[in-house]
Amino acid sequence: MKIAIAVAALAGLIVPMSTAQAASAALSDTPPAAAQAAAAPAAVPTGPVLVARWDFNAGAVGGRVTDTSGHGGPTLSARGADQGVLRYEGAPTGGQYVAFPDLCLPGATSCPRALLEAPNVAALNPGTRLFRWSASVHVLKTQVRGSANIMQKGTSATGSQWKMQIGQKMGRAQCVVIGVGSPAVYIAHSSAPVTDGVWHKISCLRSGTSLSISVDGVQQGSATIPATLSLSNTMPLRIGGPNFNASSDMYHGLLDDVYAELG
Repeated sequence: MKIAIAVAALAGLIVPMSTAQAASAALSDTPPAAAQAAAAPAAVPTGPVLVARWDFNAGAVGGRVTDTSGHGGPTLSARGADQGVLRYEGAPTGGQYVAFPDLCLPGATSCPRALLEAPNVAALNPGTRLFRWSASVHVLKTQVRGSANIMQKGTSATGSQWKMQIGQKMGRAQCVVIGVGSPAVYIAHSSAPVTDGVWHKISCLRSGTSLSISVDGVQQGSATIPATLSLSNTMPLRIGGPNFNASSDMYHGLLDDVYAELG
């Protein structure tokens, strides 16, 4: 009889939880959705990242063109020689492009020249990583003398180089690389000329052991390079010419949407 009374007494001490109390207890062991989202690792890019872009749509302010990549790329500064200036003109489809000084006439004693320059930054020194550099050009064969240097970082004498240019003889686009510590020059040529006075997008891609060139989204040529070839130097990036020497391979056409991607 005493045992029955004791059991009844204990049963009376067990009070069922309310619905709200049960829900609270259940939630106490499960992190809220917001907490779970905060604890999730940040998304990691799975492809090349745009590290610099100059679309020229805003022209230049004080001779300077701001990067529009959204990733903190460097600002371009205009440089000129012999009264050479850059012009920013409206494109038929909207926005603007940059026009470089005209080609000098044979025998001219003074030739206006101009280029754009960005300071050396880590994102433009890809080492052995995947790297793409691209630009849209509008140029005639009569505007090309020697080679037309579209963009270049480094020289054969400064440790390494990556470059885009147009050859005079065939008017074909070329992608050029030279690795750190090696004199070997590797060139990928486009299969068709780009000097027909029509806008063309040229892209150079270094990926592993391949250096390839594409025109208007179609690969037109490639060259095999060492997997260990490293692109890194302390030189600025120059667009429209390597320097202002008398024999410099200046670009004399129109240029738009210059960018670089790093993987």
